[in-house]
Amino acid sequence: MTKDVIALTRRMPAPATVLAALLSGGPDKLVGSAGEGAVIQLCDAAGRPLVSVEAPLLVQVEGEAERLLGATPPPVPFWWTEARATTGVPDAERLAGTLAARLVTLSGGSAWPPQAARSLGVVRTDGVSVAPEPAAAQPAVDVLTDKAAVVIQDRPVVAMTAWLSDAFRAAAEAELGLQIVSPPGATLSPAVRDSLGGWPSRWIVQDERDGYYDGLTGAVLRWQNGMFAPADPVSEGGGEAAGEPRTPVAAAYQEVAATGDRQLAVTFRAVHPADERLVLGGGLEAVWRELTGAPPAGWGTAEPANLPWSPRRLTDVAYERAPRPSWFVVVGSPDRPGLATVRVRRTKAGVEEEVTLAFGYGSGEEPPVDAVPRAAEVLASRHRLQSMLVQLRKARRDLAVPPRFEGPGVPLSFVLGAEEVRAMPGDRARRTPLSRAPVELGPKARPALYYPLPGDPSDLSGWKDFELLMRHLKGAQPH
Repeated sequence: MTKDVIALTRRMPAPATVLAALLSGGPDKLVGSAGEGAVIQLCDAAGRPLVSVEAPLLVQVEGEAERLLGATPPPVPFWWTEARATTGVPDAERLAGTLAARLVTLSGGSAWPPQAARSLGVVRTDGVSVAPEPAAAQPAVDVLTDKAAVVIQDRPVVAMTAWLSDAFRAAAEAELGLQIVSPPGATLSPAVRDSLGGWPSRWIVQDERDGYYDGLTGAVLRWQNGMFAPADPVSEGGGEAAGEPRTPVAAAYQEVAATGDRQLAVTFRAVHPADERLVLGGGLEAVWRELTGAPPAGWGTAEPANLPWSPRRLTDVAYERAPRPSWFVVVGSPDRPGLATVRVRRTKAGVEEEVTLAFGYGSGEEPPVDAVPRAAEVLASRHRLQSMLVQLRKARRDLAVPPRFEGPGVPLSFVLGAEEVRAMPGDRARRTPLSRAPVELGPKARPALYYPLPGDPSDLSGWKDFELLMRHLKGAQPH
């Protein structure tokens, strides 16, 4: 059952319009607010929410509705208004659909999913029951136990929406795992995958054959002791002579077809002095330009990325949030899929900027491997690079993460920043056990070092070279 309904409108829904749409639930419903007024809720007489509506978001970036919903929105800029129906209330989804239909009728545009927003009539909801507190207190959480917060997401792409970002934050503060449940046809945004962390947080995929499985590992899961956890291990081959028991892997996870798609993935960390003149995002833009010929298209504090690319505005938001850490998503244009997440935090060394970036390429497109050394040199010489890892992997061009096996990437190169090279004792950074010598980048007096690695997606032996290099740089003795 769809839980989210989204109105994509040409004009901003006025407060009176939203209120009128909310009251389509009938006079027995009450309107409340949450999230410091950013979320309006349609509640029952006990004050428990039936439908939660987020403040309209102005989207000024091409391709975000298509990427996340598969929907055709009005021309940019347009307004994105999300409504989430409370799980377990049969009429709550109809209420959310009616609200979206009225917003679209009054403000122009379209709704997603189309079938959820066809009725303009009043939805009678006498005698309904809703999820009890405290689950209802967090609009994105459907089930809450002492071990995990469970979120049900029936969307084409499970994205890092403001709803989900709030759920991540609330679960972390409560020291709970966040478990996201989606139907089999859904994919995951890289922004969500990179934020899931470790156990007991998971992406859980519903499956006809195996019930539920982990979309990132394939492990068959069962609901037990207040959370989704791996099913009981089974012995391979069966019988007493079988090998070590292993958690069963879902059949759907193993159904993989080669497409020829690839991704070029870049992760890097930079540390800047805590200076009033600091502008964040410059390193990311430099890499983006070197690898695509253009800057990023947009950014935001959640998905959809709604703002045109602006390092200055991104810096302002991070500055306003300091000393708390900040998280941003950055996207490219529809013709060159690209997505990055940026984490900014204050440390004793200064302001740390950690970037995870990927670009997608189809079977007939060549990733710009030759441009990687230039991008590394710009980072090393102008943006206080600390370290950088570049990988090539067989994965989808659109960057969406499927609930299927995707092989690991292989390391293409590693870069050590100038300060880190200088801090190494003797010639350790330059004299490595690798067959190829490192290449100096940046000023000759204080160079960074670029370590080429095999980078063949069909050969995972590059990870052995990478591990050997890391052990050497850390001063560990070889095996």
